[in-house]
Amino acid sequence: MPGIRGPSEYSQEPSRHPCLKINAKEPFNAEPPRLALISSYVTPTDFFYKRNHGPIPIVDDIERYYFTITGLTDYPKQLFMKDIQNLPKYNVTATLQCAGNRRTAMSQTKTVKGVGWDVAAIGNAVWGGAKLADVLELAGIPHLTSATPSGGKHVEFVSIDKCKEENGGPYKASIPLSQATNPVADVLLAYEMNGETLNRDHGYPLRVIVPGVIGARSVKWLDSINIIAEECQGFFMQKDYKMFPPSVNWDNIDWSTRKPQMDFPVQCAICSLEDFNITSHGKITIKGYAASGGGRGIERVDISIDGGKTWVEASRHQKAGIPYIADGTSSDKWAWVFFEANADIPKSAEIVAKAVDIAANVQPENVETIWNLRGILNTSWHRVQVRVGHSNM
Repeated sequence: MPGIRGPSEYSQEPSRHPCLKINAKEPFNAEPPRLALISSYVTPTDFFYKRNHGPIPIVDDIERYYFTITGLTDYPKQLFMKDIQNLPKYNVTATLQCAGNRRTAMSQTKTVKGVGWDVAAIGNAVWGGAKLADVLELAGIPHLTSATPSGGKHVEFVSIDKCKEENGGPYKASIPLSQATNPVADVLLAYEMNGETLNRDHGYPLRVIVPGVIGARSVKWLDSINIIAEECQGFFMQKDYKMFPPSVNWDNIDWSTRKPQMDFPVQCAICSLEDFNITSHGKITIKGYAASGGGRGIERVDISIDGGKTWVEASRHQKAGIPYIADGTSSDKWAWVFFEANADIPKSAEIVAKAVDIAANVQPENVETIWNLRGILNTSWHRVQVRVGHSNM
């Protein structure tokens, strides 16, 4: 690809913030500390989780970079950055979450395969760019199109990076054409993150943002867009990121029996406390995040200090000075909410948080009921232990 290349080794990786917890070095996968994650409603770029499947691409000449739109469309296109920047620009506040967020806790029940994430493989950013619906109009595909005349029903995004899972080929994923051409879905081709040009880790020069959907579909370092009849047949659509029941193991798995995961379920996590805590007094503040996929707002976050026997409702907020209403027009529909509750705990306590979205979806109580061999979508009640006393250290 002119102007940009996907290296096959890791000698030219970008620098990263030293506070990140590194879960894998090559490819680089890391998350911020819990407390840092909730220090700001909009996650600073340095603290936004890094999820990669290969070496980070390198831009040699941004003026020469372009991507193509081909496939089942009558008007294939070759577009440069100036073509995208000449379209109306939109800023969309959206939370991205890795499907493997909280995988480490799931693995404690029974070993799973995948990068060991704590609770911070999630972040909220203001993404700036052109709506994909407007970009596809340049290729002759109108807004609100479910199928092209030649049978295209899905939009495949192909990256420039190289992945071992694709035998050295690029990462790829797809979404339905009906979603891609719907301006209300807010799917972006983004060139900015938090008001600044994308950095290399997050997809410079151009990436896809699919709000409300697991992060695996928001392809970085865009190389091409293909209009196709069926879902993308790439590894990460067909042989990964699918939700299986606890009965499925590596001996009896049949990947073809499940659809690729898209929306992420309702989720919350306590971030002001670690898994095990010692405090000198019983008065504590419990803070964290809650989010749900598909643009579903958070109706409630419940907190228990007795392992789930009794509950109180936490306060919820997004932007300072603006009351949060789960389906309100002043709320960011694609973004997380922060929650907060004060508690006076006894000598020891199991603190639990669970969220409910506007469709009354609620997190499952136990991880055992949603265990799956790839360790994705651990949305069970989040539990931390607190003891009042003094550390022996």
